[in-house]
Amino acid sequence: MPEVETTVRGLRPVLDGAELASVTPRRPDLRVPFPADLRQRLTGAWVTGLGRRAKYGLIATDRGDTMIFHLGMSGRWRLDPDAIGAHDHLVIDTAAGRRLALHDPRRFGFVDLVATAALSAYPAFVALGPEPLGPDFTAAYLRGALAGRAAPIKALLLDQRVVAGLGNIYVCEALHMAGIAPTRAGGRIGAARIDALVLAIRAVLAAAIEAGGSTLRDYARPDGELGYFARDWRVYGREGEACRGCGESVRRRVDGGRSTFFCAACQR
Repeated sequence: MPEVETTVRGLRPVLDGAELASVTPRRPDLRVPFPADLRQRLTGAWVTGLGRRAKYGLIATDRGDTMIFHLGMSGRWRLDPDAIGAHDHLVIDTAAGRRLALHDPRRFGFVDLVATAALSAYPAFVALGPEPLGPDFTAAYLRGALAGRAAPIKALLLDQRVVAGLGNIYVCEALHMAGIAPTRAGGRIGAARIDALVLAIRAVLAAAIEAGGSTLRDYARPDGELGYFARDWRVYGREGEACRGCGESVRRRVDGGRSTFFCAACQR
């Protein structure tokens, strides 16, 4: 999620209030086909706002349409590129002479176009939980969402129905900051520790956004800068290294095909 938030913030000065002189798909699809009428519906439109829902970026226009984009594993927007390359699959030119290229070598991302008024009914959004940095994600909410749940807390936090947009890195980091073992049953975490967990989630995400995200694979901000939050990881990717809290070795386990990094001494 911080990578998408950083991307949206980078796009906002260029696109917000801009007229879209041309919108050009350069291939028929990414993970799924581009909307057949994408060019016609967006060319000539004015951008009225940019936002984010979970890991999806949103670009709204004055025609009542919102373009939804997902960056997948390798996608990023390139701002005013010197040249358009083979992996730049969607190009947006503004009337002010700016250019944005959606670069996605693996083509795991996607672009869709929906009526703005129907965004809440978009299939990917219907069952999403609250935004972790939004006003609805409170300790009271999380206590209710975890009540009676036997599943491990890490799995519950990665469930987009519980909270929207949290990824593996940031859940590992927040659980370490809050001192909670990733394997602890969600329903067995006390109120005070849930309070600490909510604060930790917010703090980790805020720090990651400030640092521009965590650079994994090909991610970079629209201006080409890399995300530097990886330099501050407490446990993620640090198996065998000293825990920054107590000095014990950071451990790694694999759950459901995902690596979990934690400190057995600090996290209970």
